[in-house]
Parts: sequence; structure tokens; C-alpha cells
Amino acid sequence: MYNNTINGLKAFLDASPSGYHATANLEKMLLKEGYEKLSEHDDWTLVPGGKYFMIRGGTTLIAFRIPRGDPKGFLMSACHTDRPTFKIKENCELSGQYTRLSTEKYGGMLIAPWLDRPLSVAGRVLVETEDGVESRLVNLDRDLMLIPNVAIHMNRKANDGYAWNPAVDTFPLLGGKDAKGKFWGLVEQAAGGRVLGHDLYLYIREKAKIWGVDGEYISSSGLDDLECVWGCAQGFLRSTQDRSVPVLCCFDDEEVGSNSPQGAASTLLADTLTRICNALHKNPYRMLAQSFMVSADNAHAIHPNHPELADPANAPVLGGGVVLKFNAAQRYTTDGVSAAVFRKVCSIVGVPVQTYCNRADIPGGSTLGHISLTHVSVPTADVGLPQLAMHSCYETAAVADVIYLTRAMGAYYSCELEVTPDGGCHVR
Repeated sequence: MYNNTINGLKAFLDASPSGYHATANLEKMLLKEGYEKLSEHDDWTLVPGGKYFMIRGGTTLIAFRIPRGDPKGFLMSACHTDRPTFKIKENCELSGQYTRLSTEKYGGMLIAPWLDRPLSVAGRVLVETEDGVESRLVNLDRDLMLIPNVAIHMNRKANDGYAWNPAVDTFPLLGGKDAKGKFWGLVEQAAGGRVLGHDLYLYIREKAKIWGVDGEYISSSGLDDLECVWGCAQGFLRSTQDRSVPVLCCFDDEEVGSNSPQGAASTLLADTLTRICNALHKNPYRMLAQSFMVSADNAHAIHPNHPELADPANAPVLGGGVVLKFNAAQRYTTDGVSAAVFRKVCSIVGVPVQTYCNRADIPGGSTLGHISLTHVSVPTADVGLPQLAMHSCYETAAVADVIYLTRAMGAYYSCELEVTPDGGCHVR
């Protein structure tokens, strides 16, 4: 199982240079396992034992199964397919002595690691056809461009801290002055048609690597949050007993606030759960009252060179297990009940659990759980896998932890949860 899980994760990471590609790979995975693709435009006929999924916007996927028995509620997980990167602008070619591409930041990234690396472009384009417009995936799978650093001789303070200007410092070099116009030629050749619209992003060319004295670490682009996407999806697919309706949610646009039709702040999840209830002739309010969510988004491991940045008593380590995240202001949604339930599930399969709290004077971000609760109010545990260099273009985590998450999510999706009137929960 170890080799299969890690090799599968590496292949998934390498084949997913954009959220569009990650979702397409999830779709292939589900189709291979016999899941049926549904359209939001159609009426849904759901049958006991049926396996289904739907996709919105090319980057958000929701999959679920219908139990053969009478389900009481939903067992959900939520993760996200996007990552901090640079988005290609409209009219992006900048000419002069060189040809560069104009970009803008997507999400809050560490900028410095992007420089002096081979880069390329991936995403989706909308091409003109005889019938109108068709969406197609594009990956210019070659070492195509690079963002060059300024030499230390011309920026003597580069090692004293540097304020990056994304309107100046981060435009990738594509070629000489004769390269003007060639970028869109490459894109249209890859897409097989005239481009009318696009959502294209930079990505680094370095593949996922296993390293460390004992091969204990994994580094890759997009670990936040494709590592959790992979772990939750594998747990979902490997679970065997459906006592509730298991639901896998992989959202887009988490890194920019989730305020999109395919983001967790939309009504997509609530609408999908309502459609499932209507097809099963179930009361959605009663179903939600017996439901639970695991919000899976990676967590900060204690840094080997900067332990002072962590809360001393709640600082997870790489390889130490799945992380439960807590925040008094509810930026992380874990409370006593959801923490106890998740710990109980993990104990069933021997998965270690760590805890994370921000240092009191260092604010953290929010999560999918925090955002989705505005539309789907259920007990939620915010979890993640410990990692270093979050929001770098090349992040680091431990190989053991994704195996722990896969095992934990398989147990979670296989168990029966019953919320009790006193606020507790039975776990079977």
C-alpha cells in the first residue's frame, strides 16, 4: 500500500499543473471506478448503490454514493484544487529587446522561489468551433520561460530582504524580440483552434521528488492542497460501508476567498445536497442534522530553523500524523465535539493525530470549513497534513502523513455517525 499510495500521489501531482488538470484527473479516477457523471442541467435519477459525480467550471468536483439502506445524513470532506501562482493576463505579450509575458498574482504566494526556474503554462482555453465555443485543457509541456533574478551587483540589498513588485519583477522571459506573437501560436496549436478566452497559469517544471536520508520527505508544487485532495479521494474510493451518504468535495478558488460559482462560498454544495435529498425523498434539514464534515487543508509544520514561530505546545512535525487545527475565532472550525469525533475515527485505524494552533500574535488564514459553514451548517473538523514552505511553488511534506490521511479518511467514510441531542456523537 505504501508504494502504491506514494507513487499514485506523485503521478497525480505531476499530471496536475493546474486546477483544471487536477479535476480532470479526478474525473478519470472516478470513471475508472464506475462512477457516473451527472450534469447540473439535467434531472437526477439516483438509485441505491449508485455512484455519481458532477463538475462545475472545470475545477470543482463533487462525488457521492447512494447507500443501499436508508441513510440518515451526509459524511462530507472538503479540499481545494487551486494553488497560489501567476495568472496570464489578456494581451499578455510585452515586447522590446525581449519578449515577456504579463502576469498577475493568484493567491498569496512566496515570490522568491519562482525566480530562476524553468516554467511553463497550463489551464483551459475556450476555442472557436462551428457550433460556438468549446473548452479545452492546455499544457505547454516544455521548458518554455523563466523569471530571471537581478544580479547581486545591481541589487546589493537582495539578501537583506526585498520588496517584490509584481508589476516589474515577476514577468517571465519568453524569448528575444522576434518571439512576439509566438506564445499564442503555441497555445492555439496545443488547443487545436482559435482562442476566444483563457484561464492560463504558470507552473514550475520540477517534478515531485522523494528525498531525505530515509526517503521520508516529499517535495512538489501544489502540495497545498492536492495532497489532501489525493488523500480524501483515496479514502473515499477505498471506503466499503455506506451507512450515510459519503460526499467528496474538491473546490476551486480557495486561495482567493472562494467567492466564485465553483467556490466553497457559493451555494453549490448546499444545492447539490438538496438535489440528492429530493431524489431520495428525504428531508434535507433532518439529513443535515445528522451530518459531519472534514475540511482538509494543509497545516504548518514547526520549521526546523524557526521553531520560535510556532505555538510551543501545538506545533506539528513532519511525519507525526494528521493535524487537527484549532482557532478561538473560528477561522478553523474544529471544536470539542468535532475534535473528539475525528480522534475517535483515527484511533479505530491507528492513525496518529497532532494539533495546530497559531502562535497568539501570528494570525492564520481561514479554511473551506469556515467558508462552507455559511451555507451548510454541520459539525466540522478542520484537519490537514503538516508541511513546510506553504505557498511556495515547491513545498515539502512527509510521505507517512498522506498514508495516514488516506487511512483516516477510509475509516471516516466507512463509519456511522449519529449526532445525539446533547451535542455528542456516536461513532460506529
